[in-house]
Amino acid sequence: MKRILVTSALPYANGPIHLGHLAGAYLPADVYVRYQRMKKRDVLYICGTDEHGVPIAIAAEKQSITPQQLVDRYYADHLDTFTRFGMSFDNFSRTSRPLHHKTSQAFFQNLYNKNVLVERTVQQFYCDTCRRFLADRFVEGICPRCQQPGARGDQCEKCGSSLEQTELIKPYCKVCGHPPVLKDTRHLFFKLGDFQSRLETWLAEKKNWKENVLNYCRGWFKEGLGERAVTRDLKWGIPAPAAGYEDKMIYVWFEAPIGYISATKEWAERIGQPDKWKEYWMDSRTKLVHFIGKDNIVFHAIIWPAMIMAHGDLILPADIPANEFLNLQGEKLSTSRNYAVWLGEYLDKFPPDPLRYYLAAIAPESKDADFTWTEFQQRNNSELADILGNFINRTLTFAKRQFNGVPAAGELNDLDRAMIRVLEKAPVEIGDLFERYELRRGLTALMDVARFANKYFNDQQPWATLKTDRSRCATTINLCLHAVQTLAILMEPVLPFSAEKTWAMLGHTGSVHQQSWDEAGSLTLKPGHRLGQEQILFNKIEDKQIQPEIDRLAAASKNQPPTVAAAETPAEPAKISYDDFSRVQLRLALVLKAEKVEKADKLLRLEIQVGDEKRQIVAGIAKHYAPEQLIGKTIVVVANLQPAKIRGLESNGMLLAAEDETGQLAVLTPDRPVQCGAKVK
Repeated sequence: MKRILVTSALPYANGPIHLGHLAGAYLPADVYVRYQRMKKRDVLYICGTDEHGVPIAIAAEKQSITPQQLVDRYYADHLDTFTRFGMSFDNFSRTSRPLHHKTSQAFFQNLYNKNVLVERTVQQFYCDTCRRFLADRFVEGICPRCQQPGARGDQCEKCGSSLEQTELIKPYCKVCGHPPVLKDTRHLFFKLGDFQSRLETWLAEKKNWKENVLNYCRGWFKEGLGERAVTRDLKWGIPAPAAGYEDKMIYVWFEAPIGYISATKEWAERIGQPDKWKEYWMDSRTKLVHFIGKDNIVFHAIIWPAMIMAHGDLILPADIPANEFLNLQGEKLSTSRNYAVWLGEYLDKFPPDPLRYYLAAIAPESKDADFTWTEFQQRNNSELADILGNFINRTLTFAKRQFNGVPAAGELNDLDRAMIRVLEKAPVEIGDLFERYELRRGLTALMDVARFANKYFNDQQPWATLKTDRSRCATTINLCLHAVQTLAILMEPVLPFSAEKTWAMLGHTGSVHQQSWDEAGSLTLKPGHRLGQEQILFNKIEDKQIQPEIDRLAAASKNQPPTVAAAETPAEPAKISYDDFSRVQLRLALVLKAEKVEKADKLLRLEIQVGDEKRQIVAGIAKHYAPEQLIGKTIVVVANLQPAKIRGLESNGMLLAAEDETGQLAVLTPDRPVQCGAKVK
């Protein structure tokens, strides 16, 4: 490895940054990059806003502004809040810039020339009311996999399935609420399936990758990779360069990861070395690391590598440390109902480092994590203030008051030698954990150094030895000051603002960010060195400061619309006639057999009897019902739905259930015995 190229998933420029963004793709990457810089390695950190696609167009339409006006606003907002939070990007670009358009079109043309893009005539939803073809996220409906309403035309956020819009049950236009019609349209498709064998071989070598990434990919391979459209009928985006497709836009999933390349090119041009980007993208000695959330796994671990393979001269990702999701106060984050903690609003009230610390401490590395304001307060007060801040403050205050600087160390005792060993081992132990993206354990190891140092201070009792053995007292304070210096360097990746303050309090010139990680545990302070002005590093957070935040989230939670009402219809539903409703055939069915679907935690396969007919349906209720609870039960099903494929199983009908705002689900059943197959009126 000669150099490291780090990217964080490009955030959509259709809303402000929230804590879910930070915990998944941004803070872990920033900690890793800061650590690598202090290891004196050649590391480049690239990011930028994703400014094309349907979410941008929808948000702009809702606000009656142009997409460009919208992305201009949120690019400035993202850059400002990321900077205030301490994100250390080498370049934070945007995909609406001409350089990105040029780079994406060249990439597209490369694949088109190599015949890995093929034309297909497909049926796509068209809204007669809006008079346009509806791209994926302009269409919503019921998910054919888990039967969850509110699924988008590209993905169901409930079960994570990737969808085609034509698979949706009861689709409707997200803008006007009317049901769309299918029309023929031509598009270019990427022959992703042609690369499945190469992808499987490549991923089989990734023994150290996170299991969530590998398992997700294995699931896709098992179902088989097909073709994916690379053009869209939109007016906002990058025009496709292929002849005959000038009226189409490049699909945003295709051009967004190319933003990593264009942002690197932009950085190279800015430093006056326009060809330097090639060192990071075309040299096999570069380690490419993509930090993402789990919802981006398929794009970064399957589709993007396949695009790189097709291109032919770019490096493949060396690692993709995808994180799980961050919940809030025990509930899923929801930007649509303002159930979120927005970074800009947080930074207007609190300093950045306590949030960086808490998000690192609960990082969703292997499972979803939960942010609570009370735990945030407790971690700040009992760990940052009472352990780390207290040790630094008491050491610097004592040293300055009693020795007017750094005293000389004398003869060492066993406790002194134990303190020195802790300091010498810390950079190696913490560094090894950061190297493996284990942010939580790395932070625990860092705080263990502070805990040991506090205990060392107490056990050595410098306030007592000051009167009885000044040499012993001086040795204690000398080693405590070295512990402060070690902590200042080692906490820089997670707590950069506090690390810089600590470095200044030690009386050092220059920046802590420029120090060597490997020398953090060395005893380099010279006797007589003058210390800087001490200050309180971490202030306690009071109940009255966090209670308004708790109350706001509680209010947002109570305003959550019922799941069924929100999903069956759009925000402004189009009324249907009795004739339309009468075409839906609801019947009673007897459950003959029920079993879990292999490798699908949420799905059950049911064999049902509807009158004289036996059928199979697949239902996303495994989290709420054990199979044996359903056998022999009479349920209500939609009997005349078009059959759908779910995890390779045909589902011929849909079970009806009610779900309240707490997530409790109940299968609908008659309250008295009725003949199987009877119509529900």
